[in-house]
Formats: sequence, C-alpha cells, structure tokens
Amino acid sequence: MAAEWVDVMITSSVDAGELLGLLGDPAIQGAWQDKSVIHLYWPEHNWSPNHLSQVEGALRQLDGQLAAAPDIRVQSLPHRDWNRIWAESVKPLRVGRRIVIRPSWEPVVVRPDQIEIILDPKQAFGTGHHATTGMLLEWLEDLVHGGESVLDVGTGSGVLAMVALRLGAATALGIDNDPVAIECAQESARANRFGDELALRCESLNSHRGFDLVLANLDRQTLLQLADMLTGCTGTRLLVSGLLQDQREEIIAAFAAEGLYPGQQRERDGWLAVEFTRAQSCQGELP
Repeated sequence: MAAEWVDVMITSSVDAGELLGLLGDPAIQGAWQDKSVIHLYWPEHNWSPNHLSQVEGALRQLDGQLAAAPDIRVQSLPHRDWNRIWAESVKPLRVGRRIVIRPSWEPVVVRPDQIEIILDPKQAFGTGHHATTGMLLEWLEDLVHGGESVLDVGTGSGVLAMVALRLGAATALGIDNDPVAIECAQESARANRFGDELALRCESLNSHRGFDLVLANLDRQTLLQLADMLTGCTGTRLLVSGLLQDQREEIIAAFAAEGLYPGQQRERDGWLAVEFTRAQSCQGELP
C-alpha cells in the first residue's frame, strides 16, 4: 500500500512549540514531542525536499547555541499505521504532585486532590513534556494559592493558563502572536469547559498591567526584547523559562535594569527557569 504520511523525526533539545511557530506551515497535520525527539507529520502529497530545508533552517536558528547538531530522519507511513502511531505516541503526563495532562482518548484515574487538563496535540505546543514547560507547571503548584490574576505570555497551547485556573487562580489571560496557536488553545479551553475566567487572545503586551503572576516561556532573544513590557505587566512575580544555563546572567541583568530581581531558580536538562520579583523597601514596593 502506498505511503500517505511523512514522519519527520528530530532529535534535539529545542522546544517543539518554538519550532512549529518558526516553521508556520499549515500543512503540518500533527506533532508530538517525546523527551528529546520531536515528530512532525505531513500528508505525503504536501511534502517536498523544500520542507526538509525549512526544518533545517529553523533548527539552525533555534539550536545554534547548543553543542550537538540535531539528527533528522524522515520516514513514510502507510495510512493504516497513522492512527496507531499517533495514539501510541501521545500518553498521559503527570507533573508535580497534582497535575495530570492527558489526550482525550486516554482516560486516567485522577485522585480528588489532583487536577486534570485534556490536551490533544495540535500545532500549538506546550503540553508539559518539555523541561521548559514542566518547570513552570511544577512552580504553579507552589505559587498559586487562590484568587490570583495570571498572564501567560506566548501561551501556545494555553496549558499554563489552564493549569493556573484549575489550581485556584481567579482569572488567566493567555496571549500569543500566532493566531493558529490561539485558535488551538481556544478549542482546548472549550474542551476543558473553561468560561469567562480564561481569555486567550492574539495580541501584544502593550496594554497589560498589574498581574499577580506573569509567565513567560520564551526564548532568550524574545525575553530580552520584551523585558521592559514584561516588567510593566508584573504586579508581584514574573516566572521566565526557555533559557539555556549560560544565558542566566544576561537575562538577570536585563530584568534588573527594569527593576525586577531574581529569586528562586530551577534547572532541568540544561534548561533554566528564573523567578523575578520587584525590589522592596522598608515601607513596601519601591516605585
């Protein structure tokens, strides 16, 4: 039987969401990240060697500071294998003490003290499998106590905003400059029965101020470009992720120049997440 799908397997530590966003290819019909392997799926009739060149170029942009060159393999899949491989590759994920993230076709037993998010992989990423997302999810368990306002910048799949609400935040706003990501996130929000407490929009940071908790899982360059606006959005605390360990000092210096100072830090698989808060005087927050 003729093959009908192309599976592009990439061994790399880049974030799959950033890769998909940089590719911006609507022909990609599925994607999944399993630890260090990213799978991208094209219909065979949409695939050409030019797509491989685009993947290589995007990886060079994202992976340029990492030591190992990414390994890319391309294989054809018969249509009869598509659903089986897709379902087998997507498994429920347990993060931290209480968070369960699962695809709609994989029911799991959830304890009364746990929260559940149903998230089917689409073109918008951030499922919790990558270290940069997982560190922030675990941090949310410690920092969300109830009633907070949360801003998720570069929301992707919306998973951070949705988890924050399930943990007790009062409101969450997820923003992204990718309309496809926002459309996918809105579908996931409806599937999880969120209402007006969750807003997901394709817009910039300019008009936002004073959130209790701001989340920014972004790359180094974007964090540097947005340091002033992220600081302006932050009422109490900012969590950034998506950094390599050797980028720590540059990012800390950039936010210190805007009036935010580092607190706790987390590291996993060569990636770094940093907490920033405003300086405090004896009478309270400095102006």
